[in-house]
Amino acid sequence: MDTDGLVPSILPEIPSSQITIIYPKKTVDLGQEFAPQDVREQPQVHWEADPEKYYTLVMTDPDAPSRRCPFVAEVIHWLVGNIKGCDMSTGEVIAEYRGAGPPRGTGLHRYLFMVFEHEQAVTFDEVRMPKEGSRRHRLRFSTENFRKKYNFERIFAWNFFKAQWQQDPNARTCVCM
Repeated sequence: MDTDGLVPSILPEIPSSQITIIYPKKTVDLGQEFAPQDVREQPQVHWEADPEKYYTLVMTDPDAPSRRCPFVAEVIHWLVGNIKGCDMSTGEVIAEYRGAGPPRGTGLHRYLFMVFEHEQAVTFDEVRMPKEGSRRHRLRFSTENFRKKYNFERIFAWNFFKAQWQQDPNARTCVCM
């Protein structure tokens, strides 16, 4: 399985489960490339969950502003904690979803989805990040530090896609610069 360099740089190992990620027009296959406009809207996500446990979903870009020079990585694109089972409506939104927005000339970016499993609800003290106006809080996120801070043992499930800049008159400005 090609992890595109995510193991061991971000993921210590390949998680045993995969997250199903469904965008309005496409479903993500592990490592598939998408145009930024295809992943603009918040996707539906599913994983094999124990309905009695809690889960936390994290989506990051470890390649900001580029894979060659990721000095503001990881950028947090989505963070939802305390999801009961796989019911996203029960979760606590910490960072609202922001789709891929790689800057021009920075090549392919990897967008990594990770789910952590925990027995009880967690009290998160992270800054809340709305979709707009939260750029500075989204930069330099560390999945590993986050995992340790909340005593999450391991990444339970994962998936990722890749995207690179494309001309789009409706595109937003980059979150990472």
